[in-house]
Formats: sequence, structure tokens, C-alpha cells
Amino acid sequence: MKIGELARRSGLAASRIRFYEASGLISAERLGNGYRDYSEQTLHALEVIACGQQSGFSLEEMRKLMADPAQRSDNHDRLLDSLRRKVTEIDAMQQRLAHNRARLLEVIAGIEGKPEGMGCEENAQRMLAGWRERGEAGAAKR
Repeated sequence: MKIGELARRSGLAASRIRFYEASGLISAERLGNGYRDYSEQTLHALEVIACGQQSGFSLEEMRKLMADPAQRSDNHDRLLDSLRRKVTEIDAMQQRLAHNRARLLEVIAGIEGKPEGMGCEENAQRMLAGWRERGEAGAAKR
């Protein structure tokens, strides 16, 4: 199929398809007139790439996962390892996000709970001092 049909069926822009081809994620045959001819398998590969990216895989990670079909025997184990690693990365990211969320909620509470008549700069200094104290207390516990 030509790139226009592949773009229509995949929902991707032709430029994105050409980018994936230039990146080595997909391939096409060149017809005598220079047009690209994509197989039905390419549509499947684009769906896998889109799913992988939505799951947080980089294009480099996708390139490694989409191994040469001749090496399918070890692809199963590599795929499982990659998926498990991605879950671990997501867990770590969730912990960082939860920590960041808690800090932002502290900032909001500090701004909303500013003592009457205190200016923003003075309140900021008050909040920073509180963080320093909590940081020093936490370091002493370690």
C-alpha cells in the first residue's frame, strides 16, 4: 500500500511514517517510480509503536524490541524483561510524582495559611525555613 493509504489506516501523518522509516522502525519497498510500498505488516508495526509510545517506551526502546524476525526465539524474553523494567520505571515515577504532589500541596497550604498582614516575600522565607528544618530533622534520622 502507498503511504497515503497507510497514513489513513494508521491515523498517523505521512511525515511521521517517513520518520519511523528513517529511524529504522519500519521499512518499505521502493517501486520503480520511487514510491514507497508498505506491507500489511507495516500497519501492525505502526500499531505496536503507537502502543509502546503510549506506554512510555522511547523510540530507541521500541527499536530494540522490534527485533529482526529471524531472532524471534529470544524476543519473547527480551520483551518480558523490557515490560518489567518499564513497570519498575513507572513505579519510581509514581513515587516521585506523589512526593512532588505532597510538596506542592504544602506550598498551597503555606500560601493559603499565610498569617494576616504578612507579605508574600516574608511568607516565602517562613516556608523555606520550615522546609530547611524538616530537611535537617530528616537528615538527622538517617
